[in-house]
Amino acid sequence: MFDLAWIRKNPDVFDRGLARRGLSPQAKAVLDLDAKHRAAQTALQGLREKRKAISKEIGLCKQKGADTAALESDVTAMKAEMQACEQGEREQGERLFDLLAGLPNLPAEDVPDGTDETANVEIRSFGKKPDFSFEAKEHFELGEGLGDMDFAAAAKLSGARFVVLSGALARLERALAAFMLDLHTQEFGYREISPPCLVREDALYGTGQLPKFGEDLFRTTDGFWLLPTAEVALTNLVAGEILEANTLPRRYVALTPCFRSEAGAAGKDTRGMIRQHQFNKVELVSIVDPDESDEELERMTAAAEEVLRRLELPYRVVCLSAGDMGFSARKTYDLEVWLPGQGCYREISSCSNCGDFQAQRMKARFRAKGEKGTRFPHTLNGSGLAVGRTLVAILENGQRADGGIDLPHVLHPYLDGMKEIAPNV
Repeated sequence: MFDLAWIRKNPDVFDRGLARRGLSPQAKAVLDLDAKHRAAQTALQGLREKRKAISKEIGLCKQKGADTAALESDVTAMKAEMQACEQGEREQGERLFDLLAGLPNLPAEDVPDGTDETANVEIRSFGKKPDFSFEAKEHFELGEGLGDMDFAAAAKLSGARFVVLSGALARLERALAAFMLDLHTQEFGYREISPPCLVREDALYGTGQLPKFGEDLFRTTDGFWLLPTAEVALTNLVAGEILEANTLPRRYVALTPCFRSEAGAAGKDTRGMIRQHQFNKVELVSIVDPDESDEELERMTAAAEEVLRRLELPYRVVCLSAGDMGFSARKTYDLEVWLPGQGCYREISSCSNCGDFQAQRMKARFRAKGEKGTRFPHTLNGSGLAVGRTLVAILENGQRADGGIDLPHVLHPYLDGMKEIAPNV
């Protein structure tokens, strides 16, 4: 959401930011609705003051024993006029709200221009890509070969884009999640949270999934929504709150299942675990002083990178272009892990600074030290990491010619010393 006072002062800057997102100018439409809404508010306030004055006059007349019939008739006539004015004010406000609610965050100045992923800029890379003496397989070939990855069983239970993991792979998934949580809580100071997986509509509005992206979500019959990411629950922990400056930054981490309809992904990644309706993810969220959010984005990205580094997985960091960022982000770094079976990098984490965009939607504020009044904090979120995709990367990078998998050293303690997944022979 945007500050209307800021748009009034900076309509050209507002439109330039939207243009970088590939959108048409909206400042005039916003300001026209804003003017109509404020005019309706002014008219309504005028009627209320007039009615108050007449009511006061009626009281004085009654004290003097004077006839008040004419004045009371005026008040009755004003009631219908006020109802019409209230409805007009409400309708103008709803139109303005709906327009603003559908507009994405403006990109930061240092975000590269571009309309899609082709304009993304690689920032750095880590690790050496494995050089196999055999033709690399994709993760689903490896998992099915081990007998621990079953898409047919999942389809019988739930349909397409689900998987059943068993045995060593189910254990590996659990070990990965535990390792990630331990790293983020013990070394990076994130507070572990176990949130509900069902949320109300206003929580999804607060983080920007609604109203525009409802088709990407799953909804229950009684009005709850399934988490598409723990970002929704973690960020909304401060919704409607006034925070004290000395409680910032707040850093949260959670492991949750995530649910996405993948409505716009028809035909994409139809095999395997890359794009599923349900998957586990470790999510990072920070709520910080606005002066510290740029630094916090670098810190959060480094925390997500450290997971990949300790797992000895080759990856690169990419700064997304203005046209490729998510709805609520003002700047995003994607971490892309190398998948030998596919012969390309694939996204495994997105770390985003949302500025005060989500805080305004959630009505979250903080009292800045030494200042009167309150300000909006900045919110950040990032995957630390997507557990299923990390499992995919370990399978493909650790694969052997015999179909077995060499496991990263850092996971051995989480697997009771197990160093490999032996081939199914």
